[in-house]
Amino acid sequence: MLFALILAKSNACEHQPCLHEPLTNFGVLCDLCSCSTSSGSMGFGTLNNSNFIGFRYIYQTFESQNGVFQNSPKSKETFNTYQLWAQIPVKNNFYLSVNLPYQDLNRTLNQTTENINGIGDANIIAWYKLPLLKKKESGETVDYNTTDQTTGHSLLFGLGVKLPTGKFEELLADNINPGFQVGTGSFDGIISAGYSYSGKKIGVNTLLSYYLKGENKNEYKFGDQISFSANVYTVVNAKKVNFMPFVGVSGDTYNKITQYGETLNDTNGNIINTSLGAEVNIKTFVFGVNFTKPIHQDLFGGNVKSKNRLTLYLNYSL
Repeated sequence: MLFALILAKSNACEHQPCLHEPLTNFGVLCDLCSCSTSSGSMGFGTLNNSNFIGFRYIYQTFESQNGVFQNSPKSKETFNTYQLWAQIPVKNNFYLSVNLPYQDLNRTLNQTTENINGIGDANIIAWYKLPLLKKKESGETVDYNTTDQTTGHSLLFGLGVKLPTGKFEELLADNINPGFQVGTGSFDGIISAGYSYSGKKIGVNTLLSYYLKGENKNEYKFGDQISFSANVYTVVNAKKVNFMPFVGVSGDTYNKITQYGETLNDTNGNIINTSLGAEVNIKTFVFGVNFTKPIHQDLFGGNVKSKNRLTLYLNYSL
């Protein structure tokens, strides 16, 4: 996040919620529909940046206060996101990351439960990886006839779009937590940049992303969002297994929502999270787990509280 060019950013969603050459994009992505409360920064890939096809599950909970008084009733929201995601090589240092989520959202208020579900908003991002190289040295001279060597440092640049494949329901936009939506109904632009370092035992990766939100057919526009993440991991090698525990920090900042050209009050916010997790690499399979806890948040005028988040994924390396 604040590391190296802080090249990654994103804010929670519109509305507002293998081991080889590890250049991770484990950073930012508004995968949870378009809610600013989704705490974004859920990542475009894995720690080691290998190409893959996989499945990811994200579990999140929120608490929203439905009223201006301290004793106003509170609703409890549970967001379950099931994703098909992949990182697909294109050519040399170019590749694509794609993500198609299915949302299952539940809310309980005054002993009444509401459920919405369906296909969410898909993301497609084109990436270019720039390895930082050095000339091979011989004694005190540099031999320019030899092949360049990688330094373990890399830069990453991404450009993509979020598609309105999920359904947006205008009636739900009046909720205290407007992120309670399957989709946003808008096309959004995504600009990302990152930095990573991978040594024999230690790795660092950062990502900064900006989401330029579009207006949907209901003239509803979620606020632009910025997301960042930074992770530090280590590699523990066993005979046929690589274990990669990591710690990280991430955050999202989002602007106010507008509708019919009018800015809606208390629809902006920010959140900072800490994360703890690990990846396990067994042959061509990668299993990952990530537990995230907010350490600071101010969402929708303080009326929405993001709770803990759990992410699980299983990938097959290509």
